[in-house]
Amino acid sequence: MRASNFALRLQPSLLEELRSMSDLEGVAVNQLINVAIAEKLAQMRTAKWFTDRIAAADPKAGAQLIRDLSRGGSEKPRSGDVIARMPKTRRRKSRA
Repeated sequence: MRASNFALRLQPSLLEELRSMSDLEGVAVNQLINVAIAEKLAQMRTAKWFTDRIAAADPKAGAQLIRDLSRGGSEKPRSGDVIARMPKTRRRKSRA
């Protein structure tokens, strides 16, 4: 992993809060900044993904899908169709 330096100018109140939170979390200020930026980028990437999906959506196909689902589907069960049963799991004994 290649690291690079970047001069970051923060308001004194933000820097004070950042230092306080890094102490509380037990991590370096640099690590807390990296995690915060990674979380924000993931949030923005997810929002863009949804925006792109909405832009590419076909409203008529979506409305048809909702109508089909509300009627319980249009296809009858076929011979051999079964609902698989989940295997029973044994409960673990709780330790007291």
